[in-house]
Amino acid sequence: MSARTDPSTRKVVPIAAADGGEGERYQSLYEAQKKIYPRSVSGRFVNWRWVFVWLTQIVFYGLPWVQWGERQAVLFDLAARRFYLFGYVLYPQDFIYLTGLLVISALSLFLFTAVAGRLWCGFACPQTVYTEIFLWIERRVEGDRNARIRLDGDAFSLEKLVKKWFKHLLWAGFALWTGFTFVGYFTPITELGLELVQTRMGSWEVFWVLFYGLATYGNAGWMREQVCKYMCPYARFQSAMFDKDTLIVSYDVARGEPRGPRGRSDDLAAKGLGACIDCELCVQVCPTGIDIRQGLQYECIGCAGCIDVCDSVMDKMRYPRGLIRFTTQNAQVQGLTRRQIWRRALRPRVLVYAVILGALTLAVGISLALRTPLKVDVVRDRASLARIVAGGQIENVYRLQIMNATEQPQSYRITAEGLPGLAVASQAEFGVEAAQSRWVAVRLQVPDAASTPGSYPIRFRIAAVDDGAVVTEKSVFLLPRP
Repeated sequence: MSARTDPSTRKVVPIAAADGGEGERYQSLYEAQKKIYPRSVSGRFVNWRWVFVWLTQIVFYGLPWVQWGERQAVLFDLAARRFYLFGYVLYPQDFIYLTGLLVISALSLFLFTAVAGRLWCGFACPQTVYTEIFLWIERRVEGDRNARIRLDGDAFSLEKLVKKWFKHLLWAGFALWTGFTFVGYFTPITELGLELVQTRMGSWEVFWVLFYGLATYGNAGWMREQVCKYMCPYARFQSAMFDKDTLIVSYDVARGEPRGPRGRSDDLAAKGLGACIDCELCVQVCPTGIDIRQGLQYECIGCAGCIDVCDSVMDKMRYPRGLIRFTTQNAQVQGLTRRQIWRRALRPRVLVYAVILGALTLAVGISLALRTPLKVDVVRDRASLARIVAGGQIENVYRLQIMNATEQPQSYRITAEGLPGLAVASQAEFGVEAAQSRWVAVRLQVPDAASTPGSYPIRFRIAAVDDGAVVTEKSVFLLPRP
């Protein structure tokens, strides 16, 4: 036995000669990546997947163009630090709602995964959706699986050059449109479109259009299944949410084995064969290139394409459908009926996820519905903590940031309480434009003999003159020593 140093890893790799004697032979430590050519398929699950493709893309590409009054319905204005969601105007102080939304999304993912595996990955994940769109473009230009394999294997020709460049041109155009739409959620999309036509887009806007477009082009056009298999963390920790009562795409080993080719009229019992004819179409339609007949694998994204193609084969062979189907491990072992499968789906883990998700969704919804459309921040004037002014009054100066979270201009009246004789000595009523904020200076005064020196808690009360919204904010009033 001899050894050599692998030049790619600098590791010594023991090797042996092919004839069993001493010798050296280079052996790679890495498996060559084979390109996957998913075959087109039709069926009920494929139709559902395209329903979700259309729904998600109509929402994504159409939402920035929806107007709400005189503004964009959904706009995250980072420069002004305001987020518009239809009738709501949110400020950075409303970050708790974003936190609640993220937690709700995570719990929804946990719930769906515990019940039915990777439904999100197979039907609604952006990586799956855009890969499906890019594959559709590829099939339209280059043909189905066999035609694409043949085209890639052919020598260079004008036909190959035209098809390849045209496909990538369509990919790039779609990716740039996606990047433009993404930026349209942060810059009003009508303004962004006008800037694009006039070639005066800002540098950051150009950067993010290109960055998001390049990410879409690379992930959906080139990396595809590698994102799901190697980059996405969900594929790695999904097993923590799976159990033997989770619905997964499964191959019925008892019914399908032993597999092998046969004629439609052949007697399976006489030949000793199962229902699987070993056509490998389930492997050819898989977007991640796995063989579902080898059991549950983390690469399976639950798209159910193998179910559709296997059902079509069973129909042609006049066998019952369901050789590959959505079922659970317990159902296969114990022979459970469909009703028993769904009854076992309501197990403690699922119920806990559902109760927490429902309670959190209800809490966030009620909080958002009862949210006061007025935000106030109080800042003491550190340049003058306390001073004695004319008339023997002790005065403290504050700066209030009043944020109008409504779609109409508002007037606000400021009062204060907490000390005997405490009064607002400056202007007490201010106007703030719709969805704007304003800093105002407020002077509070008390009589010199109102109390002993020290720091006293007080409360500012800011009330909207028109709609009755009221906010109370705490602060302190300083009484200096004589």
